[in-house]
Amino acid sequence: MDAFEIPATDEELLAECDVDTFHGSGPGGQSVNTADSAVRLRHRPTGVTVVCRRERSQYRNKRACLQLLRRKLQVLAYEAPERVPTTEPRRVKESVLREKARTSARKRLRKPPAPDEE
Repeated sequence: MDAFEIPATDEELLAECDVDTFHGSGPGGQSVNTADSAVRLRHRPTGVTVVCRRERSQYRNKRACLQLLRRKLQVLAYEAPERVPTTEPRRVKESVLREKARTSARKRLRKPPAPDEE
């Protein structure tokens, strides 16, 4: 995905989003079922969608949606730093060589005896 910048303010971030409001479901009774308090935000540049319907207030749901969207965009925008290769310590090199010698000796015992050793 192309690199993108996350706007600093909620107003700028909201300007980049499509906002849908709809009837929430679940507990809350009439205040939830009759009012368009649930909010769905779709970030146009990335296509990330978040939905929030926890609160009775559309304003608080929108604020919660913006926080959730900001977290998702930060995770999406994260780029792992480039790994800097380091040299292996002498101790590691020695243990690798010891293990190779053990494996070599074990495999040498699997061979059939040479004709002059009979």
